[in-house]
Formats: sequence, C-alpha cells, structure tokens
Amino acid sequence: MSMQQNSVLPLGQLDHYLNADQFDYFHRTLTNWRQRLQIEYNESRQRIRLQDERVGDIVDQSVKESGTTMEMINYRRKRSLLVQVEAALQRISDGSYGYCLMTEEEIGVERLRSYPIATLSVEAQELVERRRHWNT
Repeated sequence: MSMQQNSVLPLGQLDHYLNADQFDYFHRTLTNWRQRLQIEYNESRQRIRLQDERVGDIVDQSVKESGTTMEMINYRRKRSLLVQVEAALQRISDGSYGYCLMTEEEIGVERLRSYPIATLSVEAQELVERRRHWNT
C-alpha cells in the first residue's frame, strides 16, 4: 500500500533521535493509514460476505473462485497491515517506536518515513533475510 504523506516530516535535533514533532508526525501518519486500512478492510469483508452463491457453468465457477481467492488474499493482507499499524502505534505510546526489535538500535528516520511500520533496522532486516534464504 502506498503511503501518502499528509505533512512534511519535521527535522530532528542533533541531540535527539526522534523528537516530539517527529513522534507526532508518525502518530498522525499511522493513524491516517489505520483509518484508510480499516475502511478498505471492511469493504473487502463486505464484498466477500455478499458474493452471490449462484454459479453458472464451469467457467463461471472458476472465475468466481479466482475472484474470491483474490479478495481473501487482499482481506488477509489488510488485516495483517492493520495489526502492524496498531503495533507501531503501541510502540509510539510506550516509547519504543523507532528502535529495532532485534538489536534495540535506531531504525532510522528515513526508513521509518518510507515504511512507518518497520520493526527492524536495515542491517537486522538483511540478516533475517539472509537466514531465511539459507534455510530455504
């Protein structure tokens, strides 16, 4: 999902990693994203619920099943993103937002700006991906 930035990210101060204005920026960004995701999630759930059970021939059934499968994938993706956004908002509340869950180092403002639900620093993410690659 593409994030539209609703305002400019305030510059940080040299003695602080994330300042109050930046926390406010990320809180607003995540809250707006959560609202959009919730609407899309509910719409997707409604479309799944209202799908017509009547089917035609085998081709119609196949098309319907493909559509249902895609809608379910989209529904699960939205739900997963909502969980991640909620977790990021919780980290803002408890003061741990912006710090890598693996190393406790700073994730980086630019990484957070591009992916506000990031939980790992670039280095930690690369390590996880290398481990995943070696295990497959």
